[in-house]
Amino acid sequence: MSTMRAVDIKGGKGGIDALHITDMPKPQVDHAKALVKVKAFGLNRMDLLQREGMYPVPPQAPKTLGVEFSGVIEELAGESEKGFKRGDAVFGLAYGGAYAEYISVSTHMLVHKPDELSWEQCAGIPETWITATQAMFLVGEFAAGKSILWHAGASAVSIAGIQLSRANGASAVYATARQDQKCDFCVNELGATAAYNTETTDWSAKVLEATGGKGVDVIVDYIGPATFAGNLNAAARDARIVNLASLSGRELKPEMAQPNFGAFVAKRLRFEGSSLRSRDEQYQGRLRDQLVDHALPKFKDGSFKVLVEKVFPWEQIQDAHRLMESNQTKGKIICTIS
Repeated sequence: MSTMRAVDIKGGKGGIDALHITDMPKPQVDHAKALVKVKAFGLNRMDLLQREGMYPVPPQAPKTLGVEFSGVIEELAGESEKGFKRGDAVFGLAYGGAYAEYISVSTHMLVHKPDELSWEQCAGIPETWITATQAMFLVGEFAAGKSILWHAGASAVSIAGIQLSRANGASAVYATARQDQKCDFCVNELGATAAYNTETTDWSAKVLEATGGKGVDVIVDYIGPATFAGNLNAAARDARIVNLASLSGRELKPEMAQPNFGAFVAKRLRFEGSSLRSRDEQYQGRLRDQLVDHALPKFKDGSFKVLVEKVFPWEQIQDAHRLMESNQTKGKIICTIS
């Protein structure tokens, strides 16, 4: 059996020090899969949770971390999409396994790499931009003329979401962050209408003030309990609140703002949780097609920015995780394999 190098976790789960590169069996391809030699992979917050044994990994996922990557096709199974061939430069989304020299992945989740973008930029697109697209359109039911609020505005998904919102005719785009410099970044670099520091302002009151008391039509949230009350306050009538994570914990604590549950009925609100990784291949494939049709041309002409905070050689995977845990980043953290 041929082997490859991949990042593993000592003991199956643990802290940053448990990450190490070791030999593993090289994956095989079947059905519609391709074997891709990985050039770069992107980090996501779910990787931190999975490393600690706190993320519900889909049953079809390999144990190796990583869901987005760029690289070159080395082998194709018999049922692969006809548009791909050996030697093609691609990037894509996977259920797992991207922290490795090789990944076996469905061709339904691959995209041809444009010459205008680097391997590092392409590795930071799939999970981030597809998650933003899913949250906005499929779950949040965004349409031109609606207003939208992106929490954690300097996170990679919200950086994508703010750009998507502006390009698709949002009436206003709001953001939150925990640092003034991140709020300034959302407005000055990404073009958000306004951004509010959740540590120093009553952000939901600011949103209501900015919207003349109406509130926002779509809210995309990763914080959970700490923003729950504020989301109900800042939401417009018939708003959609999309929850993608719960970074402030799993329970509402006494010191957190207490929600007014009457707002659900009074405003006819819908609060919906969503996860991209647990979706089936057909669902993810439709989102891939949407990315290719609507976003890829804008990446090529530079109107959409893929913001990369820092690139590490994959031998420094511990440092990469350490940087992500620091919450100091604006944009993607990428690792390269040479």
